[in-house]
Parts: sequence; C-alpha cells; structure tokens
Amino acid sequence: MQATASQDPAAPASTLFMGIEFTVDTPADWRARILSFGRGAFAYVVTPNVDHVVQLNKHPELRGIYTGADWLMCDSRILNRLARMSGLDLRPYPGSDLTRDLLEDAGARGKEIAVIGPDDAAFADLAALYPDLALTHIAAPMMTRGSAEWQATLEAAEAARFDILLICISFPKQEYFAADLKTRGTARGIALCVGASVDFLTGRQNRAPRFMRDNGLEWLHRLGSNPRRMFRRYVIDGPRIFRLYLKQKP
Repeated sequence: MQATASQDPAAPASTLFMGIEFTVDTPADWRARILSFGRGAFAYVVTPNVDHVVQLNKHPELRGIYTGADWLMCDSRILNRLARMSGLDLRPYPGSDLTRDLLEDAGARGKEIAVIGPDDAAFADLAALYPDLALTHIAAPMMTRGSAEWQATLEAAEAARFDILLICISFPKQEYFAADLKTRGTARGIALCVGASVDFLTGRQNRAPRFMRDNGLEWLHRLGSNPRRMFRRYVIDGPRIFRLYLKQKP
C-alpha cells in the first residue's frame, strides 16, 4: 500500500489502497487534465467511494470496469480517512464538486459537453444554469447492458462528438457504459462517471451542509433525506468497509 509515481513527470501519482489503484492529484490539476484532454483519443474516469469498494469486494466481476478506467479519482472522505490511518493521502475530490467546478471553469467555454442520464426537465434546468456552455443531452432510458436501448444509447453518445461526457446514471451501469464506449473504439473525448452530480446542481437532490461534507458525514444527510432508498447502502453495506480495511491492513 505505498504510493508510486509515473515515469512521466506530468502524470499524476497513483496509490494502491484496498485493491484499487487510485489516481492522486489536486482539484486544479484534475480540472486542467480533463479540460485539456481533447478528442484525439477516448478515456474515462471512475470515482470510487465506500459503496463502490464494498460492491467490488462482493462482486469481483465488476473489477474489470475499474481496471479498464484511465483514472480513478477518490470520491470519498471516509475512504481517505482510512487511507490516512495507513499513512496515505488519496486527495478526495467528490464527483459532485468536480462536475460543478468543471462547468463553472472558464476553460469549459467552447468545449462540447454531453450529459447522459438526467431527464429532459432536469437537463433544461442544467442548461438554464449554464447558458454560456455548449451542452448536449443524451437520453438514457431504463436499460440493461446489452439491450437494444443500451446499444442505441451507446450510438447516441458516439454521435454526440463531445469533449467531455458526463455519465450520470447509477453504479455500476455508468462504469459499464464508459467501458463499452472504450471497447467499441469510436468515441473520442473524456467521460466522467459522476452519478447524481447533475441532480445536486439542479436541486433534484439536496447536498449536505458544508460542515457535514467536510467531516465525512454527507452519507448521514443522504440517509436522512431518503431513508428507504439509502438504508441498505449506508446501514447494511457501508459499515463493511471497516472490516475490509482491517482485513487488508498489514
């Protein structure tokens, strides 16, 4: 569990923690990397949090969508606190913060940004919030991987000609979607798996107060806001992270 740096001095460091090779960088460098990526190739970023780590350990077959990612940005302050107990720093950058910061960055002007996941009304609200941005909506119907709807949505994403693609559907669908885009080899640009980030921006979901986010308590706010949906994630599955940490701790 030690940090290693790439041979390329311009590349970010990586840190192996709980079986995941986290990409470690500052928020400013993350934004610079994403905004400068261009359309010469395709890459995708996943954003591991506590639930993702637990699910990856319960379902090892999901690991391929993470090992195939180009960068893995820590989304969780709780994971980072565990990492610090082992002398590591994952430099967490929650996906919701990344999405907001990207859309508000002056460098986003002139970029083609596609958004997949929100419904028409939510996308209209997002476009109203950022009228100076070139935003394209890609509808995401209820779909399973490999279905006709899945295939059609992949083709729609490839046709969108994006610089940045915000994939805002649930885990692990969004990661599978990004992995399939990469495998197909047609898409160009950079895709970010950022879950409910657009819902937070448009007010469909309310983010926790700043003091709760800064102290790793955003999960408690989300549990209180939607207990029926979040109970299993935060009360049953989430605490398993501590057992997993103790199991892998040397």
